[in-house]
Amino acid sequence: MLQITLQYFPINFDVAFLRIKQQYIHLTHYKIAFYIHVTFSIFSLFAGFTQFSKKIRTKLPKIHKSIGWIYLVSVLIFAAPSGLILGYYANGGFWSQLAFCILAIGWFWFSLQAFLSIKQKNYRKHQIFMIRSFALTLSAITLRSWKYIIVLAFQPRPMDVYQIVAWLGWVLNLLVAEIIILKHIKK
Repeated sequence: MLQITLQYFPINFDVAFLRIKQQYIHLTHYKIAFYIHVTFSIFSLFAGFTQFSKKIRTKLPKIHKSIGWIYLVSVLIFAAPSGLILGYYANGGFWSQLAFCILAIGWFWFSLQAFLSIKQKNYRKHQIFMIRSFALTLSAITLRSWKYIIVLAFQPRPMDVYQIVAWLGWVLNLLVAEIIILKHIKK
């Protein structure tokens, strides 16, 4: 993911994914949203991977809290709102746009609920919402994985792939998160 992100820097509007978004590159808000999204989404991924370490949570709680703040600020202030803007312009038409907009709203909502829960010292609820939030963060990886699998297996048209992975990239992650919550989070 870092390698994918770094290809857009220094700022270049004619590289990788942006090559198929040329109809929107003239929109200043689209360019700003894109660069905010790719930058802060990578922070969310890196920060999120550390947050589920029991060792860090119990033996290094200050580090857990600091990295948690990086995660929440990245998602709530930058990545999810910019993702909503990008979702509006998603390839694949209405169904892809709907999928990405729901993803952005869900990501924001679960992250906000995690933040509000920790402020109330409700650690169980915080953990549940962080699992859901990070499941949506991981959609950046699973979307790309599903894309490769579907293209290799079925070789569909590009926009058909986009419509499928727009949903698969996060819905299955959320189902796995719910299974983890049901099986591993104490009631």
